[in-house]
Amino acid sequence: MPSINREKVNFARYNMWRCEMMNETKLIGTFFKPRQKAIAEYASKAEAIQNKVLQQLVAKAENTEWGLQHDYRTLKSYQDFQQRVPVQTYEEIKGYVDRMRHGEKNILWPGEVVWYAKSSGTTNDKSKFIPVSKEGLQTVHYAGGRDAVALYLQQNPESRIFSGRTLILGGSHAPNYNLKNSLVGDLSAILIENINPLVNLIRVPEKKIALLSDFEEKMEKIARVAMDKDITNISGVPSWMLAVLKRVMELKGTDNLAEVWPNLEIFFHGGVAFTPYREQYKQLIRTDKMHYMETYNASEGFFGLQNDPTDPAMMLMIDYGVFYEFLPMDEFDSPNPHVVPLTGVEVGKNYAMLISTACGLWRYMIGDTVKFTSKDPYKFIITGRTKHFINAFGEELMVDNAEQGLARACKETGAQVAEYSAAPVFMDADAKCRHQWLIEFAVMPDSVDKFAEILDNSLQEINSDYEAKRYKNITLQPLEIVVARPKLFHDWLKEKGKLGGQHKVPRLSNSRDYIEEMLSLNH
Repeated sequence: MPSINREKVNFARYNMWRCEMMNETKLIGTFFKPRQKAIAEYASKAEAIQNKVLQQLVAKAENTEWGLQHDYRTLKSYQDFQQRVPVQTYEEIKGYVDRMRHGEKNILWPGEVVWYAKSSGTTNDKSKFIPVSKEGLQTVHYAGGRDAVALYLQQNPESRIFSGRTLILGGSHAPNYNLKNSLVGDLSAILIENINPLVNLIRVPEKKIALLSDFEEKMEKIARVAMDKDITNISGVPSWMLAVLKRVMELKGTDNLAEVWPNLEIFFHGGVAFTPYREQYKQLIRTDKMHYMETYNASEGFFGLQNDPTDPAMMLMIDYGVFYEFLPMDEFDSPNPHVVPLTGVEVGKNYAMLISTACGLWRYMIGDTVKFTSKDPYKFIITGRTKHFINAFGEELMVDNAEQGLARACKETGAQVAEYSAAPVFMDADAKCRHQWLIEFAVMPDSVDKFAEILDNSLQEINSDYEAKRYKNITLQPLEIVVARPKLFHDWLKEKGKLGGQHKVPRLSNSRDYIEEMLSLNH
């Protein structure tokens, strides 16, 4: 019998192990197959899936104070639910939430809720505290993160994202009324605090850095830790992630992030619209293998994922702990608006979104507006905020309109927009009305006047109400652009204590409160 060369056997074993490790993403990817199959059923089973979610939520909460008040035990149908439970804003539930924050149990959701996501919507001084239950954490928030990976691997079977590290940006948290183990802060910080320990093995930075409250200190430390790691995927808000990536490149002395992280392949982004940042990211990460996936995650829940990289619309995630309803925006101010469930929506119509969740929110108006592009499966785009649009003169200008107009103006003038905000000028010295845009350019257009003209014309093409008000300059004059100095928006947010986390610049406003504060710093 021939003798066995143990050295050769060991080397062969090593090579087999090495090959397995090189394909760890494919191995891990098999665990996502059941979710990929379940998501595929969204198109044919949406109504049944959503009815089941509602039944589960109501049954779970029937013995809470809220459930007893609205007699959840005898609810038999969606119609019953709709008739008994009024539409809620934060002002209506604030009293309940405050009691929960002080330790009271079984109020809006069974048991004690110990985590609260602090949200101001944009930059309002008055914060909202959104309850995050254990069930909501798993069946809503983390479910979205897992499915983002599932869909990405389905789209990119040759991915190697698990061969390196993931860079996740988060905010910070603080004790809640000094109650034991109770926290209040950015949702991202709550997610990092409670994340599966296995994820910490591949995540950058470590928790103590990720949760620092000073964003500028945190950015510097993250950049220094991450710059020498093999980062394959990044996740966070585009505006704040951009600041970190630029600092990494400064430290490494390069203008192409692909040279620092050659295996970087995907950015999971959400929180703000990606349109103003898309070109900047393309300039920073110059590689054909880079992918981008839009996510719709908020303090109140995780709602949508981009399942097709060629389609900007996101798929509504309908089997999480979230039941959806929609209020037509053309009935927003009506005393009795015709609120519809998911199956009642119309493609192309603007809706305010209502949610009932496993965190104890019931028929809650989240404040975002959406428009569906498809019903099989249900896919949508975020069009703006119920409070953040310009309708000073009947023009009904939404954030989605603004993003499209800016994208066209950038394309035709070679400009890149870093940040922007817009508001009406109700009457100037010449008794003229117009829209005023404060824009911080990452790359200046070849002509600001030309940029303004293209933006104005684009908005007229996109929005017939705006076009009508601009007709012969009778109601609205041509829009005005004020060029913001570098870092103006950063400094404004810093002044308000709103750096990092999920804080956002208000894009459109019916009042001049925000823009006047910004203009006062523009020197």
